[in-house]
Amino acid sequence: MTASSITIAATDGGSFSAYVARPAGGAPAPAIVVIQEIFGVNAVMRGVCDWLAGEGFVAICPDLFWRIEPGIDITDQTKAEWDRAFSLFGAFDRARGIADIEATRAVAAGLPGTTGKVGAVGYCLGGHMAYRTAAETPIDASVGYYGVGINEVLNLAPGIKTPLMLHIAEKDGFVPPEAQAKMAEGLGGNPLVTLHTYAGQDHAFARIGGAHYDKASADLANARTLAFFRQHLA
Repeated sequence: MTASSITIAATDGGSFSAYVARPAGGAPAPAIVVIQEIFGVNAVMRGVCDWLAGEGFVAICPDLFWRIEPGIDITDQTKAEWDRAFSLFGAFDRARGIADIEATRAVAAGLPGTTGKVGAVGYCLGGHMAYRTAAETPIDASVGYYGVGINEVLNLAPGIKTPLMLHIAEKDGFVPPEAQAKMAEGLGGNPLVTLHTYAGQDHAFARIGGAHYDKASADLANARTLAFFRQHLA
């Protein structure tokens, strides 16, 4: 596995950086856009990219907070960092974020050593954005982990034209039961959408080092994610 950073031009001017992890060997590989949590392109997100590269994908994680402040890289370990993260979450423009994800997808499709197939995977805020990516861009397949606020934008669901998988934490403190019920009602009948609920799990159960990390549930979700991408990005 090798890692580097690239610069991507935004469609409305300016540019932003992205972390790129590549698998060993020279065979062309599908690409996956990794969509950050509210902590920026931090060690956890770089670790996701490295994991995907180890599984044979080219992973690229764009800095979606660059319009607010470039290079955000914080953790979930202190109250001050949580306060900063929620401030960034509140200031984030999701429409412009989708434009930046689409710019990243287009670059990823043409990167040397890729096949042209591109998926997306996101966590928390990124899980929400992965849903929107499925509905608003020509991505080939998308996965969202414990996306927040999807129930508020179910009007976008008719735009889903490619496979989408959502991992839902049953006890998610940010996605209450009524929100989960709306997601099931709004998306459950779509044959392109797969919903997995993890009993007893709270938000960020797959974030290594997080307060709610659960290895068994994370391993199951990650195995499902890899199988999903191997099927739909082949």
